[in-house]
Amino acid sequence: MNEEIIIAGFGGQGVLSMGMTLAYAGMVDDKEVVWMPSYGPEMRGGTANCTVVLSDQNISSPIINQFDTAIILNQPSMDKFESTVKPGGILLFETNNIINPPTRTDITVLSIPANVEAIKLNNSKTMNMVMLGVYLDAKPVIPISSILKALKKVLPERHHHLIPLNERALQRGIALHQKTIIPEET
Repeated sequence: MNEEIIIAGFGGQGVLSMGMTLAYAGMVDDKEVVWMPSYGPEMRGGTANCTVVLSDQNISSPIINQFDTAIILNQPSMDKFESTVKPGGILLFETNNIINPPTRTDITVLSIPANVEAIKLNNSKTMNMVMLGVYLDAKPVIPISSILKALKKVLPERHHHLIPLNERALQRGIALHQKTIIPEET
């Protein structure tokens, strides 16, 4: 298994923490991991992205130009990264933050109303975990149990009381993805 992911949006949307959580979860699962953040000096409100690579084998380079999966949280990131998804890959995007949806037909595109679901959980900051839940249901590269263990490392101890809320957000994302799957006729 070798999964190359780009996560991109505005600072403050949980882009870097989503990537860091995924990377820590990979370490929990004894995977080889790369987490490479990129953000402007204004961080909150500025653009931010991170690359995550999860692999069963050594990772030769952290520099990647084409991704298996893109998780996109705003329009500037869609404009920049839509073309970087490999043919056959997946692009997940937050429905309410995208004005011009992706136009590619050679990838799987999932439009996710993660902001709406986070508001239903009474915490808009869980939007990133809703998106992560959708991703992990679409591509189960890491089990949810490893994500929950990783959150104990990523979140400061004073925020550990939020782990159950993050777990509900992950489960909400899984349920959202399962609603989008249309069963094949037999």
